[in-house]
Amino acid sequence: MKPYYEDREAGTTIYCGDALCVLRGISAQSVQCVVTSPPYWGLRDYNVAGQLGIEESPDEYVRKIVEIFREVKRVLKNDGTIWLNLGDSYSGSGKGLYGNGKSHGTEGKKQKSNIGSVGVLCSARPRHCQLKSKNLVGIPWRVAFALQADGWYLRSDIIWSKPNPMPESITDRPTRAHEYLFLLAKSKRYFYDVDAIKEKAITEVDNKSHQSFGVPNGKVDRILGKRRKESGKRWKRTMGRCGTGFKGHSGDRLADGTTYVLRNKRSVWEIATQPHPAHVATFPEKLVEPCVLAGCPEGEVVCDPFAGSGVTGFVARRLGRKVVLIDLKEEYCMMMVKRLGQAVFAF
Repeated sequence: MKPYYEDREAGTTIYCGDALCVLRGISAQSVQCVVTSPPYWGLRDYNVAGQLGIEESPDEYVRKIVEIFREVKRVLKNDGTIWLNLGDSYSGSGKGLYGNGKSHGTEGKKQKSNIGSVGVLCSARPRHCQLKSKNLVGIPWRVAFALQADGWYLRSDIIWSKPNPMPESITDRPTRAHEYLFLLAKSKRYFYDVDAIKEKAITEVDNKSHQSFGVPNGKVDRILGKRRKESGKRWKRTMGRCGTGFKGHSGDRLADGTTYVLRNKRSVWEIATQPHPAHVATFPEKLVEPCVLAGCPEGEVVCDPFAGSGVTGFVARRLGRKVVLIDLKEEYCMMMVKRLGQAVFAF
């Protein structure tokens, strides 16, 4: 398929078309890393023929995802990874919005009853959905396990914790404030730059205990040092990560003696949502950054088969990576061309 937009010098290629069809035309083992967020099942109707996410049942949605990612596996390098963001949805009563399987003129927008990544399309065709009303469908884990069964290595589930979640009018369960990000690998050994995404940890240490961080790899977490009593009878603990979590232990010492040390990035990422004026379902740049940094060396290719507004491409280009972006909706492709074509990148 001919690219919708291509700038070889900048390392940017955009395709407008069905993800599965486009991927079939991309060379094998030409992509290092995939960072993507497919349309969630039963949440939005983008009013585009052939779109993903409006299948009659969760099983059909999962089958389509698996089929697409089989083609992703072909184009992915043997040491490549996927960072897959998915939200969940609920089975509904069949009343109100989506009650007849339609979005009632609100294509592409969040349904009022779906705020907080909660969908009700499951109830639109009850004969195809075996879940009772009000059940959490479990789409992210259905997809993750299906991909695992199809040969992918499921390496990590990461919780995207939202400090600013959309409010929900429910009164019989907690408000949803998280989504899942799955790290999957094509092979047992794969590229993962652990140092590129290490995070700061504040640890109160003295010279003696600071030296004690250098312990062999592979040990479990444990508390180092003793509690130190300070003014006002406050207690602080000296905490440390043994092994790979605290490689490179030097850090910035503050005026009060506290030292910053680096630790392995944890599996809960607290990142605020980031709205986009022309797209209702973008994931924030801060969510994409660690995926690109850890999953792709500079100069290599990052792909997003469901690029939407192009956040993955914008972040990857800013970080010195090449990008291949795919989206079915031409409006979004035009948006990506404008954003990436006009951006000034300093490497």
